[in-house]
Amino acid sequence: MGIVVEPLTGSVGAAVTGVDLKRPLEAAAFAVLHRAFLEHGVLVFRDQHVPPGAQVAFARLWGEPVVTAMLKGLDGHPEIVQIARIPKETASTEAWHYDAPFTAVPPKITLLSAIVVPHGGDTMWSNQVRAYETLSPAMQRMLAGQRACFRGVRLARMYGVPEAEIPAATHPLVRTHPETGRKAIYIGHPDNLQRLEDMTEAESRPLLDFLYAHSTQPDNVYRHMWRVGDVVMWDNRCTMHYAVHDYGQAERVLNRVTLKGEVPA
Repeated sequence: MGIVVEPLTGSVGAAVTGVDLKRPLEAAAFAVLHRAFLEHGVLVFRDQHVPPGAQVAFARLWGEPVVTAMLKGLDGHPEIVQIARIPKETASTEAWHYDAPFTAVPPKITLLSAIVVPHGGDTMWSNQVRAYETLSPAMQRMLAGQRACFRGVRLARMYGVPEAEIPAATHPLVRTHPETGRKAIYIGHPDNLQRLEDMTEAESRPLLDFLYAHSTQPDNVYRHMWRVGDVVMWDNRCTMHYAVHDYGQAERVLNRVTLKGEVPA
């Protein structure tokens, strides 16, 4: 098959060569990618230049596409949300986050295809399994059974959604990956992760702030410098990401597909 998987850091991410995402993928090739995906959490495919139809077809190998609440699909390809022209002052993604944790069933996988790339506009990912596993045993025991209250405040602000319509959900603070069985810290930016269930915000904030900082230490992060034609996919059950908005008013266009996940447990 000629597929080569090369780790990009010691903690998260791998580059994949020897595959053309514009063509149908054989079962054996998909099995290689699936193993690599579960191991590395983020897969990078350079120079693919996939059209929307091919991106959706590849995504469907991994699951059922869905469109996140408060977002609108691309004309002709409703499974794709085009990420473009986001003002820095309202950018919801310029913070460490999971995709749509404020929904009852957050997506399991996200795929981005780079259409227009400015100077800058990198995206970073952090490995939340490693973040959990590097906590002390005492901290791990303390987090067991805790639940976190999420609300889609940053995305609502970006799209002008009224306060009364902002979606919210409560999930385990530590979730177990349904395929690997490994545990991951499930958190987010303070705007979206407001408190622990059955605790006040004042009581919750010191612990949540510690976990947010702990999860995103440099040795737990891969930073991707986009090129036109790149396809990157990540496991939204065990990695957070951060879109750097350092490109001013320049154009940046990415086509995004997210896949239906499972209720976090």
